[in-house]
Amino acid sequence: MRSNYNRQYNRGREETTNEEPKPLPLGDKCNYLCPYFRCNKRALMIQTKYEKGIPHKTGYCRWVGDNCITGECQYAYCEKRALLPGNKCAFVVNKKNGNDNLEKDLDSSDDYYEGKVKDIISKKLGKKDLDLI
Repeated sequence: MRSNYNRQYNRGREETTNEEPKPLPLGDKCNYLCPYFRCNKRALMIQTKYEKGIPHKTGYCRWVGDNCITGECQYAYCEKRALLPGNKCAFVVNKKNGNDNLEKDLDSSDDYYEGKVKDIISKKLGKKDLDLI
């Protein structure tokens, strides 16, 4: 009798998977419908409004009593720490820039740091034997 109850209880439920949810930014901006978006005050409430029979989900802030302003709010944060200043999502910014710019920045910064290292070592040695470095 009990096993029949469990089958009926689990019939309507979705099976859980171990896949991680994907971020849902709007363009390059953060989105309150993203699974990683959180409100520190726990004031975010997702409402479904119907316009001409079409459902639209909107974020409502119970703290302020108005629509959610997403990343502009001081209490908004991202679980994955991807919320950048200016309400930008780091997942989108990284995809747009790619790794090419990062490699170029690292190559150009190597020369800068080599000069700094030489200066520090020369100070330690008392400005002697600079040509050996």
